[in-house]
Amino acid sequence: MSASGGTRAIVAALGANLAIAVSKFVAFAFSGSSSMLAEGVHSLADSGNQFLLLVGGKKAQRAATPQHPFGYGRERYIYAFLVSIVLFSVGGMFAIYEGYEKISHPHEVEHWYWPVGVLVFAIIAEGFSFRTAIKESNALRGGLSWAQFVRRAKAPELPVVLLEDFGALIGLVLALLGVGLALLTGNGVWDGIGTVCIGVLLVLIALVLAAETKSLLLGEAAGADVVQQIETAMVDGDTVTRVIHMRTLHLGPEELLVAAKIAVRHDNTATEIATAIDAAEARIRAAVPIARVIYLEPDIYSETEAARGADPEATPGGPTPHPAPGH
Repeated sequence: MSASGGTRAIVAALGANLAIAVSKFVAFAFSGSSSMLAEGVHSLADSGNQFLLLVGGKKAQRAATPQHPFGYGRERYIYAFLVSIVLFSVGGMFAIYEGYEKISHPHEVEHWYWPVGVLVFAIIAEGFSFRTAIKESNALRGGLSWAQFVRRAKAPELPVVLLEDFGALIGLVLALLGVGLALLTGNGVWDGIGTVCIGVLLVLIALVLAAETKSLLLGEAAGADVVQQIETAMVDGDTVTRVIHMRTLHLGPEELLVAAKIAVRHDNTATEIATAIDAAEARIRAAVPIARVIYLEPDIYSETEAARGADPEATPGGPTPHPAPGH
């Protein structure tokens, strides 16, 4: 993902949400609508979300240190996770509580033109922010569907902004329906029901974002197409004859670790092998520029060993080997 593209989408969303939050709180002050209060907190939470994403992007640019030799690229994942868990959940639970209170103690919506006018303005502003996020995402998602893009994106910013804006637009429609029904029926319970629906929507989006960012935090491999590019670039058919096995790991959205055991000819000299490894690393970086950390281990390919398959006890996260009795 282009960092500049993500930043443009974040800034657009931040500007829209700050303006919308102020207008919603003003509308709540004049009308007493709980939907407007919930939506105001929602927009304020969204503004905090975008601020956290900007902070995470800035911190991720720090240079590697001896204590963190692979750099700070995952800071972006951590801050995206904070967005999904803390702010979205707080906004969602507050909306559900406020809606419950309004259903339990309904009162008529006053000065209806304030909430209706603000909601129309908010839909226009959120639509502008959503359009910017869609435009930036279209440049990156290729032939992927929107669901696939959100699930497979290694950079968290655009998926977060997309889901935020989508949820905000749906929430505004729910708020408009709640306020409208409350005005038509004279029953403030509808305003409370709309508020609860907004809260449930926010919690659901929080769960989706949490699941996706948790996967990134745990460490995701490169996509299948990128893995294929690396394997193709690694093998030259002369000194490097095949890839015995390989693992990849995203150290950040734009930094990839590649570790592989490669097959070389049994009669190659140490100098020839060293030269072949340097050449393979250069080919990998040319094919996949984000492959910045590369470790290649030369070995002699054995069909017998390959037929045995991978040793599960040698796999990170695999079963812990148990010592034999008496050892």
